[in-house]
Amino acid sequence: MGAPSKSQQAYRWIKERIANQEFTPGYRLVLGTIAAELDMSVVPVREAVRQLEAEGLVTFERNVGARVAMVDDSQYRYAMQAISIVESAATALAARNLTADDLLRARTVNDVMTAGLSRFDPRSFSALNQEFHHILYSKCANPRLREIVDAEWARLGHMRDSIFAFVPGRAAESVREHEQILDLIASAAPLNEIEQAVRRHRTGTLAAYLTHEHPDETLSLSAF
Repeated sequence: MGAPSKSQQAYRWIKERIANQEFTPGYRLVLGTIAAELDMSVVPVREAVRQLEAEGLVTFERNVGARVAMVDDSQYRYAMQAISIVESAATALAARNLTADDLLRARTVNDVMTAGLSRFDPRSFSALNQEFHHILYSKCANPRLREIVDAEWARLGHMRDSIFAFVPGRAAESVREHEQILDLIASAAPLNEIEQAVRRHRTGTLAAYLTHEHPDETLSLSAF
């Protein structure tokens, strides 16, 4: 067999980085940058991306370009449905155990998230988002609930690190909702109000993603 063509080289190079999660879901594939990295023209890179798109590993969107696709958005949907229920309960049960220092830590994290909106990086935003919520539910006295929440986030794997790449507009809403949740906790609001606020917050991100990825579907999250 002869040497692989340039488009085959580009295809293997990109696919390998998707497989090892260097290029995570939502990662934008800049053809010119990849071509320069591989010392070839953009043409074979474009051919490689088209092949990856046909395999479902890459999506192409007008005015956005090529991005790494979600591996399995049903996995994200089911995990987020579970998280929205369990994490909201864990946060409500933790609310009375959170100290002023805990709330200050959470507000500081949210302030960093807010400051980063102008130079938005989905992966760092998602990491800070996880830190924020972990502060709030980690004081839950029920260890089983904490374990379930942690397990569901672990199930999502690298998808949790880049979901805001798909719905960057959701980030500004998210930090505002964080403030509302913190205000409810700080004011010792009824636990059911805190639980409902966290659930609305989590289902809001899920709804934004599903609307973006499946705009023709009729979405309803009220069933759970």
